[in-house]
Amino acid sequence: MAQLLSMLVEGASLGAVYALVALGIVVIYKSSSVVNFAQPSLLMFGTYVTASAYSLHGLSFWVALPLGVAAAAVLAVLVDRVLVARFRRTQAVVAASIMTIGVDVVLLTEVDRRIGSQILTTGDPWGNEVVRFLGIGVAEARIAALVVSALLLVLFQLWLHRSDFGVAMRATAEDPETASLMGIRLGRVSATAWAVAGALAVCAGLFIVAYPSPGLDTSVEAVALRALPAAIIGGLDSTTGAIAGGLLVGLSEVLVRGYGEHLAFLGQGFEEAAPYVLMLVVLLARPAGLFGIREAVRV
Repeated sequence: MAQLLSMLVEGASLGAVYALVALGIVVIYKSSSVVNFAQPSLLMFGTYVTASAYSLHGLSFWVALPLGVAAAAVLAVLVDRVLVARFRRTQAVVAASIMTIGVDVVLLTEVDRRIGSQILTTGDPWGNEVVRFLGIGVAEARIAALVVSALLLVLFQLWLHRSDFGVAMRATAEDPETASLMGIRLGRVSATAWAVAGALAVCAGLFIVAYPSPGLDTSVEAVALRALPAAIIGGLDSTTGAIAGGLLVGLSEVLVRGYGEHLAFLGQGFEEAAPYVLMLVVLLARPAGLFGIREAVRV
């Protein structure tokens, strides 16, 4: 029972982190109908800026983190303005989505080249401390990830539903042409969504590389990639779905890893494939995702 409780806490913590990345994907999709496959590379880039500022340049964590968040946000806006905007003018959203795969590959290749064989740390304040309660031990970084991620998700939902940007983004997602005629600047909405997505990705990356992870290395990109199934499971047009999808992916990954000895027939390392298997199962039952809205098509 203690083992199960420990895995549930760890899975919820990891799921909340995945939800931050998935939320960035959903925000961009709702603002421009573009599926941003470059979200993992934005996470890697911003986390690398944070880790290198601390490990290589001696800056404090509280200075390095804003630098990483700002760098990822600026890069995300540049991707939107320089690349995605060209496709938006012709409404070629499928081509724009595929283009982000190329952006992801280029960015990841460059970040991997710079990291090399190094393992960089961000200098986060939680370190390797472990908190014990109810007979289990949980890393402080995991608890911090759960608390901070939950706080960011709540603040984002409030911002989305009570700010002018939230109204503009929801109007844009509902009917871009009408929103434009009503004076909403679609380009500004899209750029803001990309900036938010970049910032959320770095916040997630901070906890992905925190203890018990040794730090930032080239393997982190595979972890970040598992946020894509989270967004698809919940539904690309649903912020609530991003949260639910993230939690499901995090719990499935941790539970499969924890009970790996009983699932040996599935092969070694199946926990890495579990999110994608879960995605396929959900899509077979609900093609639009758990919270996605299925569009009606006239025939």
